[in-house]
Amino acid sequence: MNLKFIRLVTLITIVFASNILFAKGPSDGYWQQRADYTIDVRMNTETHRYTGRQKIVYYNNSPETLDRVYFHLYFNAFRPGSSMDIRSRTIQDPDPRVGSRIMNLKPDEQGFLHVVSFKQNGKNAISMMESETTLEIILAQPIKPGGKAVLEMNFEGQVPVQIRRSGRDNKEGIDYSMSQWYPKLCEFDEWGWHTDTYIAREFYGVYGNFKVNITIPSNYVLGGTGVLINGDEIGYGYERISGKTKKKADTKITNNTWKWSAENVHDFVWVADPDLRHDKAQVPNGPMLHFLYQDTLEFGQNWRDAQPLIIKGFQFLSEHFGKYPYPQFSVIQGGDGGMEYPMATLITGNRKTPSIVGVVMHEGAHAWYHGVLGFNESRYYWMDEGFANFASQEAMDHLFALNKEGHGGAYLGYLRIVKDSMEEALDTHADHFITNYAYGTAAYNKGEVYLAQISYLIGREALDKGLLKFFDQWKFKHPTDKDLIRAMERESFVELDWYNEYFVNSTKTIDYAIDTVYADGNETQIVLFRIGEMPMPLDIWITLKDGSISKYHVPLDLMRGNRELNGEKLASTWPWVYPAFGLRIAETIDQIASVEIDPEQGMADTNRFNNIFPKPVVENNP
Repeated sequence: MNLKFIRLVTLITIVFASNILFAKGPSDGYWQQRADYTIDVRMNTETHRYTGRQKIVYYNNSPETLDRVYFHLYFNAFRPGSSMDIRSRTIQDPDPRVGSRIMNLKPDEQGFLHVVSFKQNGKNAISMMESETTLEIILAQPIKPGGKAVLEMNFEGQVPVQIRRSGRDNKEGIDYSMSQWYPKLCEFDEWGWHTDTYIAREFYGVYGNFKVNITIPSNYVLGGTGVLINGDEIGYGYERISGKTKKKADTKITNNTWKWSAENVHDFVWVADPDLRHDKAQVPNGPMLHFLYQDTLEFGQNWRDAQPLIIKGFQFLSEHFGKYPYPQFSVIQGGDGGMEYPMATLITGNRKTPSIVGVVMHEGAHAWYHGVLGFNESRYYWMDEGFANFASQEAMDHLFALNKEGHGGAYLGYLRIVKDSMEEALDTHADHFITNYAYGTAAYNKGEVYLAQISYLIGREALDKGLLKFFDQWKFKHPTDKDLIRAMERESFVELDWYNEYFVNSTKTIDYAIDTVYADGNETQIVLFRIGEMPMPLDIWITLKDGSISKYHVPLDLMRGNRELNGEKLASTWPWVYPAFGLRIAETIDQIASVEIDPEQGMADTNRFNNIFPKPVVENNP
């Protein structure tokens, strides 16, 4: 063997081994803040107002001294004239769930949340300034790096009529969907404070432990984040009466205090309604699932029929995307569709069984991609939604094996917006999209395609292993797209930074074409063109007239390597700066029936008609 070749292989091995050994997960310099909450809240169900007090032990793990802190006051968005109201009415394609509804709220239907007093380690703040959904507090004493502070406050709020996610009296009659209901500490990370005014997008929070005590009339049934620790004390038992669920022995309505505990979560949600049935189902070697829903004659049985499938779905997700780390997960009827929260989801309940399973699989997948991997949903909304879409689609294909859809729907959605010339880059902040259409497609469709296309680049086995390692290395932290790419690079031994530069940071698209196929002596020359601006490696399949298929893989120079081959012949590398490439194959032209680029459609190629030789005949209907 050539000595130079041996030395080159040895050098490459050392480089890649060092990457694996010393760059497995968060670097030594990684840090994140921590906030442990103790909250006591009392709900007045006649006025729909509540009062509360909370204590936060805040750990400043950053290298910076903090002279102020910020809180989110989300319920202030549900008032006429708020930024959410204005944005919902002036965006090019308003969300029909919101539209002009906030503008038309009466005073007793509006939401508000105010901090009425604040102390840091027993001392009053220097100042407090409320600006819509954000509260800025200048601290009495700065919190030094490595230090901590006890932040105590009293607050009061009014629950708005349910419009978007939170609120009272939703369209299915659920009394209270309490998400984003408390003064929530803004996250501070390497990019500083994240204090975005709420305009109906999603969230970013600080990991910590929550102890939440909710006092409410005793005829109410509650479900939410965390584990109920005083169920026996409040008589947490139910029976069916006339198709509904009632407390067993309450003849006189008093108050109950529900005490909840949740460890290592970044938010807390709860739902309250008198007419909720409560079912439990154990996932083997996994969490206890709690289902709280209205047991109506039309939809109650659908919920019960869905439960065995949801158990299997959680088993699948834990096996393929990382073991679910919490003791339970609650599926609760409430909100306005489906929304993810740590250890819980709120979904509308008047659905057929497959719809219940589908929405719970998506929101359940968020327990991985948002709950445990705490993406900043304003910046990496497409990792949150797109990865949940990817995982839930895989789970649904597993559950409904006779009706496998794969990720083709996501590709079609992405290609549709490209064709409509309305795409905006994934790197756009969620709040700043020009249209809801562009945001939704980026978040759900292109985010799902992003992962599916990585499978095309590095192989499905490498993707699966990379996702499991990424989960284990980054759980309960705040990873970014760059961290995901590094995990995939370490698993596949190829470079992938270029992939984010094109597919995340730009709207450049993929379009490859077969230009000509001609005889070259006893061989055949296939001339390929890159028409789109985004380069990719290519799979080329040559179907011969005898029915056999000859497969070739054309590597891309930017990757400095290629995925593991599965019977393909390795062609020479296509440098990305070259618009054309010649693939010489041993088969003679009279043996060839057809040639196709990417027949398995792993690339989001914007024009598949030019991927085939001979070109397919398109019939024009008169």
